[in-house]
Amino acid sequence: MKRVQLFEFEDFDWFPDTFRSTMTKLIVVMHRIFGTKEVLTNLLFKILNKSNSNKIVDIGAGSGGVMPQIIQHMNEKGNEKVELLLTDLHPNNEFVKQFNTSHRDHISYSEIPLDAANLSQAPEGIKTMVNSFHHMPPEIARKILQSAQDNKQTLLIYEMGENMLPLIVWWLLLPLSLTIMSIMAIILVLFIKPLNWKDILFSWFIPLIPLFFAWDGQASMPRTYTFEDVNELLPDSDDNYTWEVKHALKGNGKKLGYYILGRPL
Repeated sequence: MKRVQLFEFEDFDWFPDTFRSTMTKLIVVMHRIFGTKEVLTNLLFKILNKSNSNKIVDIGAGSGGVMPQIIQHMNEKGNEKVELLLTDLHPNNEFVKQFNTSHRDHISYSEIPLDAANLSQAPEGIKTMVNSFHHMPPEIARKILQSAQDNKQTLLIYEMGENMLPLIVWWLLLPLSLTIMSIMAIILVLFIKPLNWKDILFSWFIPLIPLFFAWDGQASMPRTYTFEDVNELLPDSDDNYTWEVKHALKGNGKKLGYYILGRPL
């Protein structure tokens, strides 16, 4: 397996929620720049049409991520409104309260923990994991896929990045890439919505967030599963369930990451 189990700061329980929230908002900005919204919207519309469902359950949502923006975009384009339920193994009370009291149409955050590796009691709806699958070590990733198949759950996993560089090249380029990513984070803070004083303080005056963001962004590359890795993780074939692993495409046909789609037949 090419994938390497490096660490990311946002994986640690001790990592401050203030930093985690700003980093998530920076990731959302990057999704907006690269056009992830278009890719995920098209994928989800196709899946929802085939499943006759209007509900999406986002797994490992953390502080919200990009899915709220995706759902808002889908509801602006579609005729039938799509419902989004954000879930996490360790729901943060602050984020739960933030979403459930902000009167965001068709979006809520579950207070009940949801383990992606055990979907037997998962709420009804299409399950999504956006840029979070690479955080899972192989034994957990394998259980997630197996649980989706065993419980006949439709699961869409999307990863914006790909693990393409040889590991030795990644290490050699790391000093340069960390510098570039840190500078990029400082600039991207300007595009955060909503922007608060903590975002500015810890990005510009005490620039800790750019350093954490740069490392996590670079560490995610060798942590991402390749197509060959995914094939190793997929459960044994089931006549009543199918898996699809493909590059995700923008409207102009250009690749933007890849997706794993499991669904019952």
